Amino acid sequence: MEGFNPGQEGSAEIVFFDIETTVPNRAGQRFWVLEFGAIVVCPRNLVELESYSTLIKPKDLSTVALRSGRCDGITRDAVADAPGFEHVADKIFSLLNGRIWAGHNIQRFDCVRIKEAFSDIGRPPPLSAGIIDSLGVLTEKFGKRAGNMKMASLATYFGLGQQKHRSLADVRMNLEVLKHCATVLFLESSLPSILNGSWQSPPTITTRSRSSAGKSTCREETSRKSSSPPSVGYQRSVPYTRGSLGKVTERMKNLLCKAQGSQPINNLLKHSHSVLR
Repeated sequence: MEGFNPGQEGSAEIVFFDIETTVPNRAGQRFWVLEFGAIVVCPRNLVELESYSTLIKPKDLSTVALRSGRCDGITRDAVADAPGFEHVADKIFSLLNGRIWAGHNIQRFDCVRIKEAFSDIGRPPPLSAGIIDSLGVLTEKFGKRAGNMKMASLATYFGLGQQKHRSLADVRMNLEVLKHCATVLFLESSLPSILNGSWQSPPTITTRSRSSAGKSTCREETSRKSSSPPSVGYQRSVPYTRGSLGKVTERMKNLLCKAQGSQPINNLLKHSHSVLR
């Protein structure tokens, strides 16, 4: 199947996507995709144009827990009758190929898993027109005020409720987090002498995890996308420079200015490769 053609229809749309996977618990185990969810968004007004989600049965069903160790409720029984990746690959390819990809830590996790899944069935993966990784953007602009960079913590900071750890719900939450971030930055830029620096760090947000006594509780994913970047020696895998991040943020803020028309986001799309490179 052909890859991305810059002139093809749909290349200006943004697709927010998320996957849920197994979590390897011993050396040599791999990740298996259990769920894929995505929304296609118009970049001019952020209206949701299309949505899709599906559970996916992995080739090795034994890697899926009989009872979910997380809050997502994806169990072996839940995926036992789900389609294999080869049966949903066409739909996933059509959603992703040639569009701008957006998500939380998709550079280090989701993009890699998608590539692996297509490789497993002997097909080339979809190609993006550009990538917007909210982990890099929000780490730069909201890391101190929002605590760690897990989506659950960001949602709590903005009062958006509890993260469900299901793909479609999480991508919609991701978009709402970005909207709130852009709004705050826009307001601060409007009255910088009053609003800038007026925020304080929130109380530490405690997430539930496996206890030291070994008791299994409802926990966040530990080795995948929701983890916050380490504070020491961390090198972002997302391709942003400090200078270009400011340009991305300005273009995000311009989405909220209706008086500006569609020109700011058009500029963002036009320069997506150069800004995010």
